[in-house]
Amino acid sequence: MSSNASVTQPRVMALHSIAYILAGLTAGGGITGYIRAGSVPSMVAGCSVGALYAVGGYRMQNRQTYGVELVLLASIILAGSSIPRAIKTQKPLPMGLSALAAFGLYTFGMEFASARGKAA
Repeated sequence: MSSNASVTQPRVMALHSIAYILAGLTAGGGITGYIRAGSVPSMVAGCSVGALYAVGGYRMQNRQTYGVELVLLASIILAGSSIPRAIKTQKPLPMGLSALAAFGLYTFGMEFASARGKAA
């Protein structure tokens, strides 16, 4: 075996792709809340958080500043609204939103911390 043998690395989804997926899920969830229950606050909140995820994903994809920070902010907002509701109601939707928020907090929090560590 030569020393130039390539080692296959598992493919990891790009962070901007994850942000776009979270944008679609949160905006879609807000729209679904409006369609099913007529909840305007659900639609506004879901689309607003989805927009933060989408803009952050776009900025990351184009290597612009503050992309990770915007997506992390969206995750913080989503967590702040969904986790207390999930604890209080024990319903599947707030629990699912809490899981999305936790995933976003972990994924983008680690990227944020990593970028800050490199800058120091």
